[in-house]
Amino acid sequence: MRLSAIALLSGVALIFAVPASWSQPAEQDTEQTNQPEAAASVPESDAADSAALANGSILLELNGAAATEDNGCRLTVVTTNRLDQDLDRAAWQVAIFDGDGLVKSLPILDFGAMVTGKTKVAMFELPDQQCTDIGRIVVNDVAACTTGDGEDLRAACLGGLATQSRTDIDFGL
Repeated sequence: MRLSAIALLSGVALIFAVPASWSQPAEQDTEQTNQPEAAASVPESDAADSAALANGSILLELNGAAATEDNGCRLTVVTTNRLDQDLDRAAWQVAIFDGDGLVKSLPILDFGAMVTGKTKVAMFELPDQQCTDIGRIVVNDVAACTTGDGEDLRAACLGGLATQSRTDIDFGL
């Protein structure tokens, strides 16, 4: 097989393996087998991003974790609303685990209003919680997910949620 087709989907390059027989005369060696070859893989974080964007859901990305002057941790979270409507308020409760797997806190990450198709960056302070002591963060529940007319979309905001992390901290559902 040879690589000959490339497609761009949501900023992710996909490379397809194409059998050599597609571009060669039919008189090729008849002992060829139809065994699949390894295709190019999409990095896991990009795959989550593509899934969220393609499925019309919401992506939450833990983008950074930095120590604060008062011995706390500042989380930077990037979110993209790919639902088919604006949200008047979107907030998730997360569980902060230490390195031993013990829950240390259950803060609410409140993003406020989220416009459809818009990426939003927010920073959240965790006082008295050092970043190096955080083992993982789990999205525990939806605290709020409503439209301007008060429609409750908590099921869509949790069921269609995709997560990824660009830090050493595990972040997921």
